[in-house]
Amino acid sequence: MLAWAGVLGLLLLLLWGAWAQLWPGAGPRSSGLQLVCKPSALATHLETRCQSLRGFWGAHWAWRALPSLQSLASLAGPVDGQVHFVRNHLQLQDEGLVALDWVVGPCPQPRRRVSGAGSTPVLLLVPNSFGKITRNVSKLCRLALLQGYRPVVFNRRGHNGCPLSTARLQAYGDAADLREAIQYIRYRCPGAQLFAVGESTGAGLLFSYLGECGSSSSVTAAACISPILSPREWMEAGCPWPWQQLLLCYQKVWLSRFATVLAEATRPGSISGSRSLRELEEAVFCQAQSWDSYWERNEPLRDVDEVATPVLCICSQDDPVCGGTGGAPPRELFETNPYLFLVLAPGGGHCGFFRDGLCSSFWSHELLLDFFQATVDFLLAEKPSGQARRRGARVAPGPCPCGPDSCRPQGRGGPARRPLARALAAPQQFFSGMLYVLCQLKLPVEELLTVATLCSARAAGGSQTQRWERQTELLPPWEGPA
Repeated sequence: MLAWAGVLGLLLLLLWGAWAQLWPGAGPRSSGLQLVCKPSALATHLETRCQSLRGFWGAHWAWRALPSLQSLASLAGPVDGQVHFVRNHLQLQDEGLVALDWVVGPCPQPRRRVSGAGSTPVLLLVPNSFGKITRNVSKLCRLALLQGYRPVVFNRRGHNGCPLSTARLQAYGDAADLREAIQYIRYRCPGAQLFAVGESTGAGLLFSYLGECGSSSSVTAAACISPILSPREWMEAGCPWPWQQLLLCYQKVWLSRFATVLAEATRPGSISGSRSLRELEEAVFCQAQSWDSYWERNEPLRDVDEVATPVLCICSQDDPVCGGTGGAPPRELFETNPYLFLVLAPGGGHCGFFRDGLCSSFWSHELLLDFFQATVDFLLAEKPSGQARRRGARVAPGPCPCGPDSCRPQGRGGPARRPLARALAAPQQFFSGMLYVLCQLKLPVEELLTVATLCSARAAGGSQTQRWERQTELLPPWEGPA
């Protein structure tokens, strides 16, 4: 039944994409990339040094007339089989768990503890909020590895096999978990430059972090691929029907795995009975607050004026996921903020910026890596004159300057202790806590062992640095791409 539903959904997407392209109201589209930004020295430098901004639209292929197919191939296509990950679980202040997947290359390497990555830059990838590593992300990991970066993928609570140990998921723009993960990366890789990339809805989380931390974000440069920066308008206006149904079904199947642990935070049947993405968001996050108050604290652009990191956003004019709704980035934002740059492509769908065909590489990945290099060159050139410091930029970030409380507060208290957290907080209650996990959460054996290891580290107490040392898994050595 699910297989037939998937085939039917694919056919509807293809028909809808073809209709959108042939409809007379669609209008003509430009034939090249368009850079939208505020005139500045950095903008002039990027236009001169980023060769990727020119020449990507010389090839023509028939699939560009179907942006829905491009989007589907990028988001649901097979991942790169040459990319391998080593998972590193991180326990947060409220006993929640996130996972960092370090890319180790086309073949597994022996594990050992890493004392520091030196000058090797780290590329942090924030995937979409639907809990799946896409072909787009895996291809970017592969290319970044070949170009000398050390990629690492941030997995939210419950996403991509990460255990959900608290009755709380990460809200759309809640950057607390990402902030702790970045502090840990700076601790593990002192002296390394940090770059960040957000995919689709993951770009909203990245924007929230950059706005909250401002010049203390310790991120040299960032990029977003098909960002949805106005999620409230996007959900209220309604995502185009075929994509909304696919995303809604996927979310319901994923959330059904955590039905037991989320039972105390949601009304019975509210998740399965949701008929739109807005109703699903309200069922998961708005049980104790209103829709307006939820977005007051989670709107990605709420602190955009505080962003002090160069950010490149890559979008297409035929994005079928955003459509004509509020998901498209506001153009005036990039025309007034000197740190924000928008590249508009005439085609590509949603994250489907293929170079030549559906099995080829992504030109968007080459563009954002060129953007990172050009930004670093610009900051290094300005460092002697002191202009980089006056603009809030950092040329070579060292260990993370922001502690647990240095970034801007989010205006809310920490989540209340859950039964699992209370059961595992003290060593003498360890076995009763494990029994609770086994009987109530119904976790697989490997996830149960992960929770047991991390919670025993929490019970041992100590500073945040000491807990990081105890709970960190052995990471692979950095020996460059194979």
